[in-house]
Amino acid sequence: MTIPGRVFSALKKIVGQHNVTEKPEECMCYAYDATAQHFLPDAVVFPQTSDEVSGILTLASKHHIYVIPRGSGSGMTGGSLPVQGGIVLVTTRMNRILEIDCDNFIAVVEPGVITGHLHKAVEKKGLFYPPDPSSSDFSTLGGNLAECAGGPRAVKYGVTRDYVLGLQAVLPNGDIIETGVKTAKGVVGYDLTRLLVGSEGTLGVITRIILRLLPLPRHIRTMTAVFDNMETGAETVSEIMRQAIIPRTVEFMDQASIRCTEDYLHMGLPRDAGAMLLLEVDGNKNQVDMDIETLRTLCLAKGARNVTIAQSELERANLWKARKAISPALYRLAPDKINEDIVVPKSKIPHMVRKIKEITRNTGLPIAGFGHAGDGNIHVNIMLDKKDPEQVKKAKAALEILFDYTLELGGTISGEHGVGITKAKYIAKEIGQAELTLMKNIKRVFDPKGILNPGKIFPV
Repeated sequence: MTIPGRVFSALKKIVGQHNVTEKPEECMCYAYDATAQHFLPDAVVFPQTSDEVSGILTLASKHHIYVIPRGSGSGMTGGSLPVQGGIVLVTTRMNRILEIDCDNFIAVVEPGVITGHLHKAVEKKGLFYPPDPSSSDFSTLGGNLAECAGGPRAVKYGVTRDYVLGLQAVLPNGDIIETGVKTAKGVVGYDLTRLLVGSEGTLGVITRIILRLLPLPRHIRTMTAVFDNMETGAETVSEIMRQAIIPRTVEFMDQASIRCTEDYLHMGLPRDAGAMLLLEVDGNKNQVDMDIETLRTLCLAKGARNVTIAQSELERANLWKARKAISPALYRLAPDKINEDIVVPKSKIPHMVRKIKEITRNTGLPIAGFGHAGDGNIHVNIMLDKKDPEQVKKAKAALEILFDYTLELGGTISGEHGVGITKAKYIAKEIGQAELTLMKNIKRVFDPKGILNPGKIFPV
């Protein structure tokens, strides 16, 4: 797609000449995301206000030019890739926390705010924003909303959409809309807020967000439980979730994840272990102390060979350092990976664990599993060398089996990474034809010219 010179000149007038570029070497920085796929945009623009976003989309609609919203580019399914060229609209200059209302427990923010920055800002005021994707140190809130991000704390607190009260967004034709409320309740009209959250930037560009906050939990206790095999660890998770306790997090690492992370960080993790659980509880001190002891006793009774409770904030931080290092550490197994985030009912986790081991045996490819066991969200990493056609063929076959079995167990093929381009061809496995037609019709209502983030969610 070629952008006419007059359109590029108009973009400069909208955002300023230093906030737009069409130089290939500069555009290349916005041609990729965490999928490692590359699609070069024709231009990149950095708006700072909703009016500037409106001006960009009005101009693009008039000239039928594609616009692709982008935050930090940390997505796992290609949602911010300019697969058909066009203008990448980067929201990182829209990075203000506009309001933290301690009386009404809300925050008003712009989409370019880094998630971890909001965590720190509200916690200084004794408040709590629970969604915590592993990328929170660099991912933006706008991107979190686009994909409806989750994270380890979702088992107790829910995902991003559960904390979005209202939005300001710009439609593909340039219209600025306001959705939702600032109150705990509000049922006037259709819920456009929920529709926009998780729409992967295909319906509108979010420019302001109203978020619900909670009181900051006063105490947190963290522990690890080490098991000789993954099946026992998975069965322990199922038992934990049947208790009256609702843990803040229930994370797991399989043997491949443990070994790679230990080789990467040298923290003393048990390389011979079959599985490790990372458990956390929060609340008032007496309840937290009782809950962590109950979990310790339960894990030992289910066969844990070792249980360790963190005794300091430093020990707790080191445990989370290990958990967050898994993804980069896995490249010790192979130069490339396919990272999927399936979800199955919690009681079916042991079934899925056995299936993944079977797929590993049958393909000969290293497959590492880790993730949010408390809500059944498993990150399945198929490790391979994409330069080897035979390995690529085996990996694709493994994906088909993995997704089919996930759905057979009553699960979903994407828990928090979205669909983007990498899962678009599989969407019909989960969504029926009537439902897909309805979704495509909704897309046409919002975006009749098809200019906003084309090629995403629906197979081309």
